[in-house]
Amino acid sequence: MKSANAIDTARVELLLAELRLPAVKLVWADLAAQADKEGWPAARFLAALAEHEMAERARRRIERHLAEARLPPGKTLDTFDFEAVPVVSKAQVMALAAGDSWLEKGANLIMFGPPGGGKSHLAAALGFALVENGWRVLFTRTTDLVQRLQIARRELTLEAAIAKLDKYHLLILDDLAYVTKDQAETSVLFELIGARYERRSLLVTANQPFGEWGKIFPDQAMTLAVVDRLVHHATIFEMNVESYRRRPPSTANAGAVGHPAARQSPPTPECVAPRQSKLGTDPCATLTPRQLWARRHTGMLILIVAVFPSR
Repeated sequence: MKSANAIDTARVELLLAELRLPAVKLVWADLAAQADKEGWPAARFLAALAEHEMAERARRRIERHLAEARLPPGKTLDTFDFEAVPVVSKAQVMALAAGDSWLEKGANLIMFGPPGGGKSHLAAALGFALVENGWRVLFTRTTDLVQRLQIARRELTLEAAIAKLDKYHLLILDDLAYVTKDQAETSVLFELIGARYERRSLLVTANQPFGEWGKIFPDQAMTLAVVDRLVHHATIFEMNVESYRRRPPSTANAGAVGHPAARQSPPTPECVAPRQSKLGTDPCATLTPRQLWARRHTGMLILIVAVFPSR
């Protein structure tokens, strides 16, 4: 009898290996013993095995997606100090971290602000949370990706290179403003943004607001076209906080985003309404990030409306 059990056990091990069910192979014997002892029905035993296999596959899938996302280490929502960046709503960021309501629609997320204000940290943290929730993400410096696309263009494979990026639900372009004003560089970036429009999402961080993007793209028409595509379905965060790198040495560490001491004196966001603004008279503290952005960039909005007819 014992010999028969040993043969059956060896046979099960071989079959599970052949079927590529490694999680089931690890736990089936213990679960079978527990099922025999407690008198489980066959359906309960099979369900327990399937649950273990599915959980293990999900864990391995997240590990693979985190590896391919190339996210900077240590940047999570738990380590981001929202009180140091009071213009960013924690509740809104947590809702975005689920991804369902915007990634499925190919919507975008744009973060403006000076260097050292936490844009890259927040972008990476959102990417990490989205991967954990089952989405595929790629984090890259914009200049690095542009160089790769330029090589693809020279090799006549640009269309294929952009198509390969479609496997990522979210493409994080960090430091967009550092792309040089060069026709070859900006044209491949323009093609990437156009190809993903209303299909796949982009998260863009930039040190300069839209009004300064003429320094990035070589002509006004291209600038307006890029802004139009990015803004059409977008959530905008304007993170105008003092860079911790420029603070006095005694307070530089305390001002770093994520450091507990940063909560002692969060900086006040800049709020300068344009002349003859018709956006209302609400005080700065009550405005949403989108309203703050609109106040600062009314001129750019007027240009976009003038050049591009409403849909």
